[in-house]
Amino acid sequence: MAAVMPTSSVSRRHLQGCTEVKSYSKHWLCLFPQHGPGRKHKRRIALEPWQREIFKKHPGLFVRGLMHSDGYRGMNRIRRHSNGSDRCYEYPRYLFTNESKDILELCGEALTMLGVDWRYSRYNTISVARREAVERLDEFVGPKY
Repeated sequence: MAAVMPTSSVSRRHLQGCTEVKSYSKHWLCLFPQHGPGRKHKRRIALEPWQREIFKKHPGLFVRGLMHSDGYRGMNRIRRHSNGSDRCYEYPRYLFTNESKDILELCGEALTMLGVDWRYSRYNTISVARREAVERLDEFVGPKY
């Protein structure tokens, strides 16, 4: 943050499981034009041309950021009853949940660029559950601290 905005002071605070980083400047809006008043899912979120260039070059980093902020990687456990017996199995999957349709579309676009098979499991949730897709996404996301 200090390298991008050298005239703005940057502070850090270590919390349990994360580090909070803050910097105050009126000029952050120039770098993040999507920011504005109101809820993000009720306003248009579109990448500026210069942001789209970065997005195309680094879709893995984009998805990593989304998954670390609003995503989940865990085990999906299934229990099936058939013919009087229970059959249980589990598999890893990613879920990304967001109320912004635009952000969900950007996530899906980035996943497609990475060759990751995905689908909507709910209107506001993207699911990555196929073994090959989870393994591919693991290459980019890494552990969430």
